[in-house]
Amino acid sequence: MRGVEQIPWLYDAAMWVIEATGLTRWRRWLTHGATGRVLEVGCGTGRNLPHYPTGTTVFALDPAAEPLLRARDRAPGVPLVRASAEALPFRDAAFDTVVSSLVFCSVPDAARGLGELRRVVAPSGTLRMLEHVRSTSAFWARVQDWYQPAWTWFTGGCHPNRHTEQAVRAAGFTLDSAQCRARGTMRRLVAHPHRR
Repeated sequence: MRGVEQIPWLYDAAMWVIEATGLTRWRRWLTHGATGRVLEVGCGTGRNLPHYPTGTTVFALDPAAEPLLRARDRAPGVPLVRASAEALPFRDAAFDTVVSSLVFCSVPDAARGLGELRRVVAPSGTLRMLEHVRSTSAFWARVQDWYQPAWTWFTGGCHPNRHTEQAVRAAGFTLDSAQCRARGTMRRLVAHPHRR
């Protein structure tokens, strides 16, 4: 069975409900802070693509063909690439901003994918993320661990209990605490590459 994430019309319907309850504001924050050459990793059906500011040059990537067809309808001028986050087909330091939105819960090898983001972002660049993460409450984290196998199967890959913030740091980024926000298990993250 394909999960919800691989069925574009079903995914869009679910996102419409979630956006109506406040996610739209966070999506706008995510895209409006992007500058220069932008890579959106895991663009899915392209819900963010029409919202990038004028003056940015956006490239969008997703591992699945069906969502990319929907993304093309939403943003016909944006170059779309079918590839995985773990093997980005771009040169080192190619982008000023890298964006991911509800992606790293589903990347099979999140550490490798984040390492690829670190590779393709410019040394002075920015990583902007909107992700749901493991709860900071021990009780709710155990609940996430309990339902994670069924949830991962149902959605087609989403792991609701990942330590995404720790993984971002481990990949060579420094979180900008002044720009990061939390609401429950949702996180808005801004990070910059460590100096090498």
